[in-house]
Amino acid sequence: MDMMTEGVGRALDELGTCLRSMDRSALDRMIALIADARRIVLYGCGREGLMMRAFCMRLHHLGLDAHMAFDMTTPPVGDGDLLLVSAGPGYLSTVEALLGQARKAGARTACFTAEPASQVTRSAATTLVIPAQTMARDQSAPTSFLPMGSLYEGAQFLLYEIMVMMLKDRLGESAESMRARHTNLE
Repeated sequence: MDMMTEGVGRALDELGTCLRSMDRSALDRMIALIADARRIVLYGCGREGLMMRAFCMRLHHLGLDAHMAFDMTTPPVGDGDLLLVSAGPGYLSTVEALLGQARKAGARTACFTAEPASQVTRSAATTLVIPAQTMARDQSAPTSFLPMGSLYEGAQFLLYEIMVMMLKDRLGESAESMRARHTNLE
């Protein structure tokens, strides 16, 4: 068997195991938090940030008021708003600073992480654990065929697409209403 064939099978198995082992009640709480937010601001570093950006775009397609932190047009957060961050390894100084600022402004806070007993889980009001290898553990105790934090980042993308489908049903959106919010400047 060649690396491509073996790699696809191993990667898909790892992603499936990761997503199937997530806490469903925590996922449901995160869906409710997102659906009920007046405004959502998202943040993640590096490749996690790219996955958060993709999620932000889909939240916009669902008709939610979603923005990426540090974009030029990101509005301030306050009461009724949600800061949604990703910190797979459990601690990132920028994430900690943003969580503190959001709390100070009265916004709710939530995070995605792979480290359930981490600093970010103590700082955010709501946490959804994605049980996957990140760069926090890729050298000392590697568990994934995929390099560095790729399992976490791949799981993020799939999880977010599933969450979009859950939100689509909850919000009464359709494929057509989502498509109508897609840019026509491509």
